[in-house]
Parts: sequence; C-alpha cells; structure tokens
Amino acid sequence: MTSEAFAPAKINLALHVTGQRDDGYHLLDSIVMFADVGDRLWFSKAEDMAISVAGPFAEGVPVDRRNLVWRAAELAGFSGAIQLEKNLPHGAGIGGGSSDAAAVLRHCGYAGDGAVLGADVPVCKAAKAQRMQGIGEVLTPLSGWPSLHAVLVNPGVEISTPEVFKALNQKENSEMSGDPMGLSTAEDVIAFLKGQRNDLEDPAQSVAPAITSVLDTLNGMPHCRLARMSGSGATCFALMDTAKHTAEAAQTIATEHADWWVRPCVLS
Repeated sequence: MTSEAFAPAKINLALHVTGQRDDGYHLLDSIVMFADVGDRLWFSKAEDMAISVAGPFAEGVPVDRRNLVWRAAELAGFSGAIQLEKNLPHGAGIGGGSSDAAAVLRHCGYAGDGAVLGADVPVCKAAKAQRMQGIGEVLTPLSGWPSLHAVLVNPGVEISTPEVFKALNQKENSEMSGDPMGLSTAEDVIAFLKGQRNDLEDPAQSVAPAITSVLDTLNGMPHCRLARMSGSGATCFALMDTAKHTAEAAQTIATEHADWWVRPCVLS
C-alpha cells in the first residue's frame, strides 16, 4: 500500500535579520506562509530504506543519508521506500529540502519539531502562516490570516545561503514593526507587509544580479501589490489581488522569460 505526502514551498514574506549568536546562527524575525505548489512524496513498504527521485529538479539530489528525507525518516522511525518528486528548484529560498523533511515527519506522526534536522524544519512542519523568530524555534501561528494570491519566480540561479549571509554587512537590524496578529483581510496583510523588509534582498542581489531583473519584472506587472525576495533567494514573489491577475502575470512572465521558473499559487 502506498501513501502520499505534500511538501509545500515555504515563502518568507518578510525576513528581518536581528542578530547573530556566538555559534554562528542568525536571529530572525520573519513572516512565513506556504504555497499550494511543492514537492510530493510517496511511501511504501520495503525491506530496506531506499529513496528514489524524479521530477524536473531531480538531477543532483542524493538518494542516501545526505538527503534530509532519509534522515527525517530515520528520526520518525520509518523504514521503507520513499519516492520523491522534486518540483521546486534547488537553493531557491523556498525551503525545498526542509519542507521535504517536514513532510516525512508529519506523515509519520512524529511528535517533535524536527529542529535537529535544520532551523527551517519546525516552521515547515507546521506548514501554515507563522511568525518565526529566534533561529526558527519560536513560532507564533497567524490564525485568522487570509489566503493570498501570488506569483513565484526563480531565474534559474542556485544560491548558497551562507554566501548571502556573508555578504550581509549589518547583522543587527530591527524587528518587524507593528503587530501581525489579528489581521483578517488581504488588504490589511499586504499593508502590514509593506512596512517590513527582507534584509537578505540586497546582499543576495550582489551575489546573483538576476534577482534584480526578477524584481523589476514583478514590480512591472499590472495589479502587483508587493514584490519581494523570499528567504535568501533567488526565488521572488509578487502578491496579487485575484487568481485571475495572478494567472495573467504568470503567463506573461513565462512567455517573456522561458528560462525562468514561474508558478501562480495561493499562500496560506
């Protein structure tokens, strides 16, 4: 018998870097939502642990313990065959590997937060709108937040997160302004997000100038309410008012930039 799990793309709608600990971990204040696009996993019985990988971004994905999926399965006590469909680009700032691992933990009913696997795994295990603080271990659900329409765009550039943090000159920045709790309309959420920032956006653009082109393109789309980079990049997003506007923007961008990864989605 085969069972299935979904690993949604993690989108950082705002990401403030507020400090750095002595052990090197960066302190963050971030708003995270999850898309209805992502990777998929199938689980089946087998005598020995095994991972197979398919999908548009399968190339280069390890099929041994180097893969977080394998380590998550070990942590959750699962031993069998896992088929992973990689639909999300690598090194893209949308939590692909962490979300895959979190999907395994959720599927297997693992009670812990999975932080031992990485700082992004706890928020990915929650897989719903959250304020994420500390090094990722302090999570506050944003209950009542509405779904948001968005276009995700990646220019086909894989970015090293440590390289982006290295390019960040100021490590101690302010936390988010205002209170994200209690917002219930897309209008209010977008207004709140406009008052925030992604502190990694400028250093990421210095590492990968293609991000600037993506942001310029998104900002130029009709009905774009907010364009910003997610995480450490290179994926960027544009928030739109309606599904129709989102689909139209995605089609236009995909036509003009055939080498870019473009997906319309709903964030929740």
